[in-house]
Amino acid sequence: MKQTDTSKILLITLSNIGDAVMTTPVLEALHRHYPQAIIDIVTDARADQLFTHCPYRGTLLNKDKQAGWRGTATLVRQLRNKYYDLVVDLRTDGLTLLLRTGQRLTRRKARSPGYHAVERHFSVIADHLGNPDIPASRLWLSESEQTFARQQLSGLPGQRWLALAPGARWHPKRWPTQHFRALTEQLQGEFDAVVLLGDSSENDLCTRLGKTLPLPVINLAGKTGLLQAAAVLAQAQLFVGNDSGLGHIAAATGTQTATVFGPGDPARYHPWHPQARWIQSSTGSIEDIAVDTVTKEVLAILGT
Repeated sequence: MKQTDTSKILLITLSNIGDAVMTTPVLEALHRHYPQAIIDIVTDARADQLFTHCPYRGTLLNKDKQAGWRGTATLVRQLRNKYYDLVVDLRTDGLTLLLRTGQRLTRRKARSPGYHAVERHFSVIADHLGNPDIPASRLWLSESEQTFARQQLSGLPGQRWLALAPGARWHPKRWPTQHFRALTEQLQGEFDAVVLLGDSSENDLCTRLGKTLPLPVINLAGKTGLLQAAAVLAQAQLFVGNDSGLGHIAAATGTQTATVFGPGDPARYHPWHPQARWIQSSTGSIEDIAVDTVTKEVLAILGT
């Protein structure tokens, strides 16, 4: 199919925030190859904000797993109203077989060149696009989100801000709160202030941590949308946090990141960006990661 023949593309992406961010290299590569195409996106209500300001996207549609077959039937009816020149399915749940399209690309026949999730996603389109280099993850911010970030951070001293995200939905993925405090104590000469981020359920955790830190603090846990958090992270010099969606968001804004992994597989799920680094427990227990180890990694990132 010629580039000039491809003007309507559908990308079926993933649901969780971190997973959705890791599909943005596919979205960016499709745009680079088909710069005139409008790309509709199927995602989930949890992650659709991430694509709101993408300048080359068309319609955003949500796939609601909780709605069962009725929800799928509604989505199919919406999608069948349009003919797509190309459908790219990163879920492989059979949805593409029900759509009107000239070409389908799915994970069923794709061969990944590497182990990372982004490489596996990219293998779906790699041959079709001529095997280009894989772009970094990215997000798109409006002036509104950037203004929000500037206003929220305007009261902090200096410009060297450390963003911390001490929460995680699964407790074994949480580096102990006292370790974040000790890390900040060891790094206080490198930063002017700390920004705490998380969802509303992590506000109390961040409040308690903030009271113990040796630097000026602003706690924004539960006070931002996804893109507002991204705009705040874009203003930070460095992000340190657990294996969660915020680490992927931080990396996608170009902020230097250090993600702390206990259980999990960072070789497959670390944030996809040249400035992303990570530390993993050798025992699988995140509590065993020493503060000195993370401090050393952060100092290496900062070049000090």
